[in-house]
Amino acid sequence: MSAQEEAVPLAPATGDKPGGLSGKGLSAGTVGLIGAVVIGISCIAPAYTLTAALGPTVSEVGFQVPAIILLGFIPMLLVAFGYRELNNRMPDSGTSFTWATRAFGPWIGWMAGWGLIAATILVLSNLAGIAVDFLFLLIAQLSGNPDIADLASNPFINVTVCLLFMAGATMVSYRDMQTTQKLQYFLVGFQVLVLLLFAGAAIFETLGGNAFDASTFEWSWFNPFAVSSIGTLVAGLSLSIFIFWGWDVTLTMNEETKDPDKTPGRAATITVVTIVVLYLLLAISLLMYAGTGTGEFGLGNPDIQDNVFFALAGPILGPLAFLVSLAVLTSSASSLQSTFVSPARTLLAMGHYGALPSRFSAVSPRFFTPGYATIVSAIVASVFYAVMRFISENVLWDTITALGMMICFYYGLTAFACVWYFRKQWFDSMRNVFFTFLFPLVGGAILAFLFVRTLIDSMDPDYGSGSNVAGVGLVFILGVTVILLGVIVMIWQAIKRPAFFRGETLSLDAPASIRRSRR
Repeated sequence: MSAQEEAVPLAPATGDKPGGLSGKGLSAGTVGLIGAVVIGISCIAPAYTLTAALGPTVSEVGFQVPAIILLGFIPMLLVAFGYRELNNRMPDSGTSFTWATRAFGPWIGWMAGWGLIAATILVLSNLAGIAVDFLFLLIAQLSGNPDIADLASNPFINVTVCLLFMAGATMVSYRDMQTTQKLQYFLVGFQVLVLLLFAGAAIFETLGGNAFDASTFEWSWFNPFAVSSIGTLVAGLSLSIFIFWGWDVTLTMNEETKDPDKTPGRAATITVVTIVVLYLLLAISLLMYAGTGTGEFGLGNPDIQDNVFFALAGPILGPLAFLVSLAVLTSSASSLQSTFVSPARTLLAMGHYGALPSRFSAVSPRFFTPGYATIVSAIVASVFYAVMRFISENVLWDTITALGMMICFYYGLTAFACVWYFRKQWFDSMRNVFFTFLFPLVGGAILAFLFVRTLIDSMDPDYGSGSNVAGVGLVFILGVTVILLGVIVMIWQAIKRPAFFRGETLSLDAPASIRRSRR
């Protein structure tokens, strides 16, 4: 990192008082509402996410998949409202880190930032690995040589191609946000168009009498009370963590958006609603076409559950089946690039406010992006994937499964931060009752419950891949290790950089009603 990059000035944003929020040298006003929504959809990666989640969900709830999707949508929407309110009051690229610090103090705020960074860096490695798998699947599909797909299982080839994907995504993320937006417009546009084509073709084939196991659409599919057990309902809520996670990237760009007080929050809400509509359309169309049985193309067939779209693309789209594989490849690759936005900007904020070494606050003078933080995120994710891929693929995927705990952890903390921060304004209006109190409180409580439930369930040695240490599930050990590692690093930073932990660089912020009364 050059001295020039280290010396980028930090202009004030929402206040220049000691311990207040301040700008970080990012390029302001470069992301509009549509651009933020597109990047949000890209980060969620609907094609990749749903092809992996649909089969296992059907095996649990059958035709009630639409009900489970809606059920899982609820906590995400409630938390999104809390995020929007916090962003309206305190637009800052640190999001969860900054808001939790302003609400609860530096220690809890630091851990909220750690949760976001750990989750996103872990998932970066997963996305790169998925991109590799689908690249070779696509080549095998186009060439008619299924043996090519097996090349992805060679760890040397897999890791090499994975690192190339990671390097390409890092280069784009390092550049200005206009480059990211232009790339994502194309990648997300193609992905969504293919998914709509896929869903439309499935419905057309069903209505034309050519379905594998035709099932007439029923409104009862949306009834959550038809789900057989509480455990299944809990599984539905857990599903929301994975299929909706990523929308908060729209908030981490808030210092770079037009109208930062409003645009990021609106983008987050639009992103979540758009995704749930797309998920429902795909789920319903494939249920109508394939049913829930265990036959060759039935959604309940365990042999195709890891990649439902790939299995059904041929019967539904015929010679255009390769488009679905290309869409999933595009989905994982585009999400790999856009996901860099969140950890890089959170690391930037933590460096800026003195919670991490000052080098993390470096902004590229040419591109006005958090260059150093982006490169560090890429290196950590790359090393993690390479090491874990050679140790054991089970360890790698169990680590990815464990990130669900981190997501619940930092989403829940942020929701509670909204409730506490606005505590003096809960009853100023009916709107405040819902958006600053009730909605984020319920959303945070649901995520807190899922965090505890996942901790308990993951202790089972059969959880995840079935790997265990001394009879304790590996997913539990990995999840707790990530959290404890965060605590250790936090204590180390408190010794090295006490100013942040004394509230000197980013202090507790009094609710707005209190600040007004002091004027």
